[in-house]
Amino acid sequence: MTLAFELSALQALADPNAVFSDARQWTEYVGVLSDKPTYVVTNFTRKHRIRQDFFSGPRGVQDSLENVKRQFDTDRHVFVGTTEEDEDIAEAAGWEYLPLEQAAEAAGWTIAGDTDPEDHFASSGRDDWP
Repeated sequence: MTLAFELSALQALADPNAVFSDARQWTEYVGVLSDKPTYVVTNFTRKHRIRQDFFSGPRGVQDSLENVKRQFDTDRHVFVGTTEEDEDIAEAAGWEYLPLEQAAEAAGWTIAGDTDPEDHFASSGRDDWP
């Protein structure tokens, strides 16, 4: 399988590096695509220590999906995104589309907003303070 993430989908995950590491266990190729400038994708992937097999570069997402599909001959090509536009682009390029929430649930990935932040000021049950 070739798996591609739209940048916004990857940014919505709590631990993008862990997601990529996990995906490498059951995919042949995994990468990040975006309409944003190349340096935006590069900065994000470097910051999160993500080693991608492909990225969109100066192309748009649809052109990149078509190009990746030609270069990486696997039985499935799956695009993980967050919008209806992502779904339309995937369909036009001949890729399967998977919404981020569905992909995260199936793979056990955590979406950044799904975790409850720890409240450091919550009572610990101690009442011996003066």
